[in-house]
Amino acid sequence: MNDLPRIDRPKSHAAHERAKRVIPGGVNSPARAFGGVGGTPITIHRAEGPYLYDVDGNRYLDFIGSWGPMILGHGHPAVLDATIAAMKDGSSFGAPCEKETELAELVIDAMPSVEMVRFVSSGTEATMSAIRLARGYTGRDLIVKFAGCYHGHVDSLLVAAGSSALTLGVPNSPGIPKGCTQDTLILQYNDAAQLAEVFSAKGDAIAGVILEPVVGNMGLIPPSEEFRKELRRLTAKHGTLLIYDEVMTGFRLAYGGAQELFGDTPDLTCLGKIIGGGYPVGAYGGRRDILQKVMPAGPVFQAGTLSGNPVAMAAGIATLKELKTNPPYARLDAQSRRIGEGLLAAARDSGHAARFQRIGSMWTLFFAAAPITDYASAVASDKAKFARFFWAMMDRGVYLPCSQFEAAFTCGAMTDAHIDETIAAARDALASLIP
Repeated sequence: MNDLPRIDRPKSHAAHERAKRVIPGGVNSPARAFGGVGGTPITIHRAEGPYLYDVDGNRYLDFIGSWGPMILGHGHPAVLDATIAAMKDGSSFGAPCEKETELAELVIDAMPSVEMVRFVSSGTEATMSAIRLARGYTGRDLIVKFAGCYHGHVDSLLVAAGSSALTLGVPNSPGIPKGCTQDTLILQYNDAAQLAEVFSAKGDAIAGVILEPVVGNMGLIPPSEEFRKELRRLTAKHGTLLIYDEVMTGFRLAYGGAQELFGDTPDLTCLGKIIGGGYPVGAYGGRRDILQKVMPAGPVFQAGTLSGNPVAMAAGIATLKELKTNPPYARLDAQSRRIGEGLLAAARDSGHAARFQRIGSMWTLFFAAAPITDYASAVASDKAKFARFFWAMMDRGVYLPCSQFEAAFTCGAMTDAHIDETIAAARDALASLIP
């Protein structure tokens, strides 16, 4: 066996203990807490290219990429230069700037379904605002979401499923009144028959359906073609707005996101991550007649003091221009495919049942024998084995998402040698785990 002793990270441990005294759980997002893998979160000191460096001086190949936005790698020269130049002109205005319009034009050019855009400061704000707009535009209350899809910590979307497809969701966090989720229906992802059943019963009362067109928050789960087509057919038939949450997939799976990859046309699109080039930003956009309902053009209220921040806009503009001029998508696809082939071969040779699910540069290794198609099959995978694999990879210098239910991301700063290194580390790590 090639089992290595756990690397001692005393400075990370001390930093986390210090943080816990002043920050709940020592982290500013539960996704960073290592709850799915155990142990102490690693405290990062800096990042460069494809690497993260922790406070103990350890270097890791980074397959998180700040949970998606660092598609070009950390500190890309074009993004860095644009950000520094913008900061010299002022870090925040609280007033319109031309960079907002320029980034909006780039988004609209990339996504034909988007005719107008409103910028916000996070993905949560984007989905929250899109839900409000869908309700305001249609005059209806019901929203459909899918079990396992995460759309930020919006009260009406942070829900667990009821006892059947036709019952309403119930809050899955203290602090959310039952009334906030009484108009949210929870369905199973990729279940076209269940979707048809719900629309048959309640279709004319449903304001919007929101989903990740490719799921990254149950691990990587692709949609079936039947599911996607039924979504579009039923929403169009009933006057319901189809909302694609492309906070992860936008400009990641293709320049025009998942909707370009699949040839889909949602009514509203939520964006974030990459359009800020690593800075806090979000956006929602869609058809002009819908967006014209947003205040001050229309009656649906939404506001944000720091929305359209000039530094975030500059980083986003530089990122999107680089992606358009020098598209990395074919190379990222090939590299990610090779990672999958290598990990599956290593798992097979070590006697582990595994599934590698991928679209473009987003991927997940599940420890499961059957395909992962929805929330139920995702949670049935071997999460304990994933936790051991996670730490085995960390100790070999590869930083994967700290949960079985988060997608990994390949970035443009990675070379073929980095992919070889990752496969070799995985082969060694998997050989160290008892099947």
